[in-house]
Amino acid sequence: MSVDTERARTLHELVEQQARRAPAAVAVRCGERELTYGELDGRAQRLAAVLAEHGLAPGGRAAVALGRGTEVYVAVLAVLKTGAAYVPLEPSAPDALLRHVLADASPDVVVTEEVHRVRLADASGAAPVCVDTAAPAVAPFEPPEVAPQDAACVFYTSGSTGLPVGALVEHRNLLAAYEGWREVYGLAAEDRILQTASLEFDVFTADWVRALGTGATLVVTPFNLTLDRTVDLGALPALVTAERITVLELNVRTARRLTALLAETGEGLPGVRLLTVGAEKWYLDEQLGLQRLLGERARVLNVYGLAEATVDSTYFDVRGTAAADGAERVSLVGRPFPGTRVYVLGPDGTPAEPGTAGEIAIGGSGLTRGYLDRPEETGRRFVRADFDPDGRLLLTGDVGRLRPDGVLEFVGRAANALGPVPQARKSSVVSRVVAAARAEGVLRSHPAVREAAVVEVDLRPGQRRLVGYAVAEPGGEGADGWSLSQHLAAELPAGEAPAAVVPVSELPRTRAGKLDRAALPLPAPPEHTAPRPAARSGKAGSRKGGGKAGGGSGGDSAFTNGCAAVLCVLVFAGGAWVTTDILFPGSTDLTGVPAPYSDFFRLLYLCENLAFGAGFVYFCIGLDAVRRLGRPERLSVLAHLAITWLLVNWWPQDNLYRITRATDWPRETALVFAFNIPLMLAALVLVRFVVWRPPVGKG
Repeated sequence: MSVDTERARTLHELVEQQARRAPAAVAVRCGERELTYGELDGRAQRLAAVLAEHGLAPGGRAAVALGRGTEVYVAVLAVLKTGAAYVPLEPSAPDALLRHVLADASPDVVVTEEVHRVRLADASGAAPVCVDTAAPAVAPFEPPEVAPQDAACVFYTSGSTGLPVGALVEHRNLLAAYEGWREVYGLAAEDRILQTASLEFDVFTADWVRALGTGATLVVTPFNLTLDRTVDLGALPALVTAERITVLELNVRTARRLTALLAETGEGLPGVRLLTVGAEKWYLDEQLGLQRLLGERARVLNVYGLAEATVDSTYFDVRGTAAADGAERVSLVGRPFPGTRVYVLGPDGTPAEPGTAGEIAIGGSGLTRGYLDRPEETGRRFVRADFDPDGRLLLTGDVGRLRPDGVLEFVGRAANALGPVPQARKSSVVSRVVAAARAEGVLRSHPAVREAAVVEVDLRPGQRRLVGYAVAEPGGEGADGWSLSQHLAAELPAGEAPAAVVPVSELPRTRAGKLDRAALPLPAPPEHTAPRPAARSGKAGSRKGGGKAGGGSGGDSAFTNGCAAVLCVLVFAGGAWVTTDILFPGSTDLTGVPAPYSDFFRLLYLCENLAFGAGFVYFCIGLDAVRRLGRPERLSVLAHLAITWLLVNWWPQDNLYRITRATDWPRETALVFAFNIPLMLAALVLVRFVVWRPPVGKG
């Protein structure tokens, strides 16, 4: 067990205690590289001196952007020793994310390595300090006085705008969280704790605090399970065995993949005594399944929390829980960690009755200071509450219910199920999240479904409906969209079934491995997913085909609609042809134009008429197709009008040009501004439409 940690007032003091207790013990290990506690503390002290000479002072901020390895922990501790707060930043992140975080955090220095220096220097005005090339400090370093209420780090997490916002975490927040982890997890210096998380996520900090605060060994995976989707998960059990891992935390996506791998291979994770899973909704049947595979010696916990409340707030230990009907429809996140209080609030903002769904709110010593330079967002999420001992709560935006036995059930995250709903009443939000969660539970209970999600989708302006997404089990029967829709209609109360179910090969994921709502495809129109009507053969009621998404009568309907559209194009093109000589007399007169050039001009006139007809038909029926591409509504409407203009303008434009004298400058000018300038603007709108991407967010 660790030395007396109650005397530690800051995070770096907690690690310094372990360095004094056992300087030769291995603190961090990554592949063949490792640092002892004495080496870690000594190198952090020397780097702190360098950072101080570069202007990093108490109350400042330093971005830490280093790859996987041992040096990142030296850098983090060095920043803390200067009295500043560190901003963890993945150096391989997209440029837009790097620039946003660096601009928002406005760090005094960027701690990195030479391989990333140019890219980071281009994204930030702060001076880079490369740990692999920086010269030693000239003057001796005098550690400043750091208080428990001083900022230790800034976790960037997705805000209501979709852009990451920085949560200011104080030393005392992480020290309180550490005490909860130590008590619940039974952490000891003999533990070997595996770190799989990427630097930019809050679990990265939680992992190193749990390990280095206890005197345990932190083993860093040389591969990035969160960001590198090409990593062979088969390497994980081998690494766990080779490194004698006792404790590890995984996100839900990785836990699901690991469960499938262990079930297929029949292997276990020998030596692991604690495996925690978090960051997304994890169902009870999944937790029970992984517990069975690991055996009773291991504890498998479902943990829940937010970065704004210092990572973890509740946990559920599945041992002793018997498999029950409905386990595939419920997620239990248990009870609060020591020092944390959890409430489920009713519409009036006070605790709801047990069993009633409401917004989850968190109180206690883990509540962070708020958001960096965002007082309005801080005031909206961190609220006063007379019934809490500290009088301050974090509104999570998540929906749950407290069971009569005190166990917290996680129902769903409003941002995932509904998307942005700034004007909606809380009671409406809760009921809609509950409906989505109920439908998702029923959908994933289908034997042919491996993974599912149900969210609200704008099928068209003013029409918002639930839509399901299903990943089929290999070889699963009846996993087509129409069959699954019928399953939901039969199992759910009238009116609660999703409008459609979309089969997908995988659910799209964000950088953090969570569901990427913005990347979910929109469903096909109902006529494309309905089964083929019964085909009459010798017996009445006999059937042919049916059931598969995109098959059946949808093909006939699509063919009919396509033929109707082509017919309309020809009708309007013919109308343009007939009225050309009436509206633009003489514009198509080819007298004096020799063959074959006259034939080329006749082909041009035909194309102009057809383009006009196509543009008119597209204007009438094309907007829904543009909206289905998922761009903002205003941009979609502008793109629809731009395409329409690019098609219809040639017929009037060319005809008017042909009947205008070359020296009629007023009319020539008017035509240029009436036709050519709008064409350029239409092209710019389409370029914007094509290159548009959702706002940078980390989920």
